[in-house]
Amino acid sequence: MKLIKRFFQAIVAHLDIPLFLIVLALMGIGLLTVFSATSSDGFEKLDKQFINMAVSGAIMLLVARTPPQTLMRFAVPLYVTGVVLLLGVALFGIVVNGSRRWLSLGFVRIQPSEIMKIAMPLMLAWYFHKHESLLKARHFIIAAAILMVPILFILKQPDLGTSLLIGASGFFVIFFAGLPWKVMFGLAAAGGAAMPVLWSMMHDYQQRRVMTLLDPTSDPLGAGYHIIQSTIAIGSGGGLGKGYLNGSQTHLEFIPEKHTDFIFAVFSEEWGLLGNGVLLVLFTLLIARGLMIAAGAPTLFSRLLAAAITLVFFIYAFVNMGMVSGILPVVGVPLPFISYGGTALVTLMLGIGILMSIQTHRMLVKK
Repeated sequence: MKLIKRFFQAIVAHLDIPLFLIVLALMGIGLLTVFSATSSDGFEKLDKQFINMAVSGAIMLLVARTPPQTLMRFAVPLYVTGVVLLLGVALFGIVVNGSRRWLSLGFVRIQPSEIMKIAMPLMLAWYFHKHESLLKARHFIIAAAILMVPILFILKQPDLGTSLLIGASGFFVIFFAGLPWKVMFGLAAAGGAAMPVLWSMMHDYQQRRVMTLLDPTSDPLGAGYHIIQSTIAIGSGGGLGKGYLNGSQTHLEFIPEKHTDFIFAVFSEEWGLLGNGVLLVLFTLLIARGLMIAAGAPTLFSRLLAAAITLVFFIYAFVNMGMVSGILPVVGVPLPFISYGGTALVTLMLGIGILMSIQTHRMLVKK
């Protein structure tokens, strides 16, 4: 009995309870919505999502027990490994649906770009921590180069959604490290001026997504189908929704990718504006808690890492809800802790584990 009690205490000691409860609530909503979206297939997807949550939860607990100083030691090896694997994808990757994103290692198939979602903020936070006492312009230039190398590999695959998330995670670290506002305004102006060039470099399907965003009805049975059906589902939910398992767009199979990227449309149809309000409150609490952890972190490495990971959660939620609602192009970003899937959930729970590690080890040091 004492052994069980000690084991439980050891787990709780490295849990940030407010953060854990918020994530638990989101994952509970996710399970309910995944079952609704896949109920015609029985419990197969629900069972798999339970397993995904169990595995990612165990990883979260392991990372939460790991001191931030130890995490910092993994920054460079993890980044270098990720870049090498991305190079391997470019040379030997498996092509699926026209995209070269996967690498076969014989016994398992991996998507190296997922590694970079954590490796990138770790690497840049380590880099700025190392040069904390003498930050100069050249350090920000080098940081930008560190960020751009994997992004260029991922854009080549092509995978716009993942490159956006990795770019955001790296940019947030650079921003919080002290990137001057005048540089940011200059980059924004340069980006605006380069839009025609960037447009010409985009793949045909990416250009179609942007044009479809402006007018989904221009291709209602093709590129515009996803947005049209998802917005119909969101609108039909009204204020209080149609009720759990009663979404017509969902259960008549009109919503594409309804258990993954477009799961927000399923939730909106069944729970309406009221349910969306609850979901937004939970995501707001998640982001607020993460920023509180970042503000109280004892080192520059911890502060930069916690702030970047927290704002990446915001980007995940904002981009997914925006694309499903028809205000952003469709880029294939899941709704955090809600969408079905294992790889993305592991990455997200790794981020939660890092936040808990930063918070609980700071508190243990104070005691």
